[in-house]
Amino acid sequence: MKFFLKYFLNLSVISLLSSVNAQNLDYLERNPIYDYSEINLNHTDTVPDFDIAINKLKIMGTVYKNDGTTPAKNILIYIEQADEKGNYAIETYKGKRFMKHRAWVKTDNDGNYTFFTFIPGAAIDPITFPKRRGLKKIYPVVKETNKPEYNLDALLFNDDPKLTKTCRKKLKRKGIDCILTPSKIGNIQVVEKNYILEDVRSVSK
Repeated sequence: MKFFLKYFLNLSVISLLSSVNAQNLDYLERNPIYDYSEINLNHTDTVPDFDIAINKLKIMGTVYKNDGTTPAKNILIYIEQADEKGNYAIETYKGKRFMKHRAWVKTDNDGNYTFFTFIPGAAIDPITFPKRRGLKKIYPVVKETNKPEYNLDALLFNDDPKLTKTCRKKLKRKGIDCILTPSKIGNIQVVEKNYILEDVRSVSK
């Protein structure tokens, strides 16, 4: 009887540890779009260091369903970016590394969202620009209810000297609309960026 009791307890502990390890592994490997607090999530969010940033930026817009006209509510949008010097500030929580400068929003009933952030500096891209500073970029990810997340095209800036004519032509040829042209209003740059949700089935191919 003692043997079976000991065996049962050991098995329970192993199962519990396996479950915890599996959950921890899932946390470490999952997309950072899921690292948000549902309690504080709404259609507006602010990237860390916005208050001390020199080139403050407000990105606002509307997300539409894939018909292009119907506003899409409760759509999760996540952004991450480099700081104003172009450095990717990395933080760690429970063994997971992530970018410090990030934010989440969930569109309201009219599909609207707003990010308060700043124009990032030109960062080193280990793939495209392994030895020099590249384009200024903000990386967005979108998530619909009961559908997998997917990356949106990186947001670029029209006045970026690194954004060459060749690059612009390539984007235009591919039908990619990701270049922002903010307007200065007071002490902040403001730009509107609308999105039409994609067919996740085609994105996942």
